[in-house]
Amino acid sequence: MKHLSRTTTALVLGIALIAFSACNADKKEKPDETVQQLLPDAPAEVTAITLKTVDFEHELVSNGKISARTVAELKFQTSETIAQIFVKNGSRVSQGQRIAVLDTYSINNRLEQAKDALDRSRLEMQDVLIGQGYKLDSLGTVPADVMQLARVKSGFNSAQTQFNMATHDLQRATLTAPIGGVIANLFAKPHTLSSPSEVFCNIIDTRSLEVQFTVLENELGFINIDDNMKIVPFSMPGLEVSGRVSEINPWVNENGMVQIKAAVNYHARLVEGMNVRVSTFRSAGKQWVVPKTAVVLRTGKQVVFTVVDGKAIWNYVQTGLENATEYTITSETLKEGDQIIVSGNINLAHESPVTVTEKAEDNE
Repeated sequence: MKHLSRTTTALVLGIALIAFSACNADKKEKPDETVQQLLPDAPAEVTAITLKTVDFEHELVSNGKISARTVAELKFQTSETIAQIFVKNGSRVSQGQRIAVLDTYSINNRLEQAKDALDRSRLEMQDVLIGQGYKLDSLGTVPADVMQLARVKSGFNSAQTQFNMATHDLQRATLTAPIGGVIANLFAKPHTLSSPSEVFCNIIDTRSLEVQFTVLENELGFINIDDNMKIVPFSMPGLEVSGRVSEINPWVNENGMVQIKAAVNYHARLVEGMNVRVSTFRSAGKQWVVPKTAVVLRTGKQVVFTVVDGKAIWNYVQTGLENATEYTITSETLKEGDQIIVSGNINLAHESPVTVTEKAEDNE
């Protein structure tokens, strides 16, 4: 009985071992099938460049708005009928040129009345002085306080003020250009009333244009007074105008931005308020530089792939400065001379097999 029990026990153990081995064999085959499904049927075709240190031209880009440093506001001083307008929006005028004129009939009448009132008050003032014992041929010897009292009693001071105002109104009945420039915001019509509280028109000195834009605080070191700028209107991308940095506001606002102004060279198609793209280039010294296409995201982090023994190996990187087509990068795993994949990398995984079909042109 004891021998039979031992034989039975051995048989059971043998069967269990065979079953366990079979289970392990099944488990080993399944990951292989999974891996076979993830790996591509053929190596991905990619292009690559050799990583090396080069001089990097940092492009500082911002959006700005054109404005004139000198803008004149023209107003009539009195409310009278506009007799004639000699210009229109867009007209170029020179300093002193006539812009518009009021009907002066009422102004001339007020001036005549003021002159008559002034003459009468002068006679009354003389009567006051004569009454105090002064002679007309010696009024220059009258004490100042006595003369002032006579002017007030006769109403001479008030009459003089009215006459001066009427004379001024007549002189200002004709608007003239205080500066040379281009007429803007002219909406008044002839034979309508002028309004002293409203601007009749503006004159913009288009030869004193500037562009206002902002840069990030960490970009401030890349821009200096007198740096050359390239200005391109969004509405006319084919037009490129040069400029020069004229002012840097020494103040970082709550958004981490610094305001910059640049004087813009004259161009007839630039106008006040135009939105433009502003850019400048400055050497950032020796850097690792890669095309922007080389940098992809994996697990939310920036990665570049290198080619090692026919496989794509990902490397975490940090991008720094940039221009329109390139980044500067730093990395703990990259080294000079690595082959950086710059195209065909969108769907690559770590250790995906790759074939370099051609080398992209290296950065110089």
